[in-house]
Amino acid sequence: MSTPFVGMIAGMALAFAGWFGGFGAFLLVAALGALGWMLGRWAEGGGSIRDVRDVRDAFERSRR
Repeated sequence: MSTPFVGMIAGMALAFAGWFGGFGAFLLVAALGALGWMLGRWAEGGGSIRDVRDVRDAFERSRR
């Protein structure tokens, strides 16, 4: 799956959570999505995050 498609699915999940479950459900879905993203990046990188710079570098690489 492409990155824009995954982003669209995540946005739709947040929208449904906000619409049907209220703001609390929206925050829960957003927090769990962020946790899933972090675990995915960790697994993709071989299972080791050395420090905060690794997370920052992941954001910088995705902007280019």
